[in-house]
Amino acid sequence: MAVSLTLGPSPARRDLLARRIRLLVEVTIAYNVVEAVIALALGAAASSTALIGFGLDSVVEVSSATAVAWQFSAADHSVREDRERRTLRIIAVSFVALAVYVTFDATRALIGGEGADGSVPGIVLAAVSLAVMPFLSAAQRRAGRELGSASAVADSKQTLLCTYLSAVLLAGLLLNATLGWSWADPVAALVIAVIAVKEGRAAWRGDVCCPTPALSSSPAVGGQPAGCGCVPGCACCS
Repeated sequence: MAVSLTLGPSPARRDLLARRIRLLVEVTIAYNVVEAVIALALGAAASSTALIGFGLDSVVEVSSATAVAWQFSAADHSVREDRERRTLRIIAVSFVALAVYVTFDATRALIGGEGADGSVPGIVLAAVSLAVMPFLSAAQRRAGRELGSASAVADSKQTLLCTYLSAVLLAGLLLNATLGWSWADPVAALVIAVIAVKEGRAAWRGDVCCPTPALSSSPAVGGQPAGCGCVPGCACCS
């Protein structure tokens, strides 16, 4: 049986990764605040529940990113680890809150058959978010995995979910504007709600790999050292 000797990040590397994560969540917060204001204003002008829902999703993302920013505001690595569980719980609640609203909004749109005016600025906003959010999510996920922080990885998934919602919003606005398919957006949004609940449950359970593994001589499993506790569903390893 092959034995893998794995050394976690050095203290200097941990500090660098923590600063990187803090910078990424600060950028995410700033972007989502602007996005929320624009989306809510455009949604009210066009009577678009999809745009309003997208704006509220941005508010949820701000709460999740703020929790991670609070965790990584601590200079001491052990303090950041102590805050991990509470941060994961906040992220989990954010996921579920998003799922509840999206489900309610999508169901109301399907049952009521509400039509919305076309919104070219809304299409532009969704396209910009679809281009920006994947990069923020990927960068934070890489840093979170290397640091062994499940909360940073979970927040990156929250950002990735915003990417999916951007795609859903863009498709819905385009189909509504070109073909009059007002039902396309709420149907796709319900799928997103299911994904949000799944990720929220994982964050609440705290599927955490060992933070910043020290020296491990455990057999490697699936490319990850067994000492890191990587199991199916682990936020750091998925």
